[in-house]
Amino acid sequence: MGKDKLRRFKENKSFPNVFEPLTSQIFGCDYYLKGRWNTDVFHNDNPIVLELGCGKGEYTVELARRNPHINYIGIDIKGARLWRGAKLSNEEHLPNVAFLRTHIEFLLGAFSRDEVSEIWITFPDPQLKTKRAKKRLTSPLFLEMYSKFLKKDGFINLKTDSAHLYGYTLFLAQSYSLEVDVKNEDIYGSEFADETLSVKTAYEKVYLSKGLPIRYLRFSLGMRESFERLEWEEDKKLLSQKDDEKEREDIRRH
Repeated sequence: MGKDKLRRFKENKSFPNVFEPLTSQIFGCDYYLKGRWNTDVFHNDNPIVLELGCGKGEYTVELARRNPHINYIGIDIKGARLWRGAKLSNEEHLPNVAFLRTHIEFLLGAFSRDEVSEIWITFPDPQLKTKRAKKRLTSPLFLEMYSKFLKKDGFINLKTDSAHLYGYTLFLAQSYSLEVDVKNEDIYGSEFADETLSVKTAYEKVYLSKGLPIRYLRFSLGMRESFERLEWEEDKKLLSQKDDEKEREDIRRH
């Protein structure tokens, strides 16, 4: 492991807004902050918004800057990346930013019912192999988990470069009769991107420099808490689409 990574890991431990539970503290049990993020971390009753797979925390930090009356928590397992957003938010003394270093699969141990008002999923790995579809952050498995802590009127925002992930998520939303508030296959080309959607992650800047369209989907789970597993026909055709997605995968790897 490089010295720079070790330095970042050490510095993360010194940040008051970074939380790094051990697996034994959050998986299959309740983390000590579950149901207490407002009272013990933010010290207010403002809404809590999550960014899943936050990477360097660009979206988390920028949204917090623009919306001081909303609390934001960036979640990622990669501490060396998360460090950047954590360091910046501490330098700027942003009181409405926190970071949780853990696997997204463990979030039932971190948040209680109705504790979260909104979720952002920004440029996640589209998990293009069909056998990995259940690992997509908008798969039925994850939607069911989100329903356990997302408020019934809360929205999930997906911002992605992947046509396949966008189509898959829209297919699920329509199949489950979920409320789809926004669906747009090119937010910049259609001039739909507002101040919030125009916040750009490092990945997004690379995609845009290559002329790739950015897609956006905003939907609500409503009262639904059970999501039966569904197979999408387009997943079976994915082999013929691999060339179309290869450039995106190359960008993500680098």
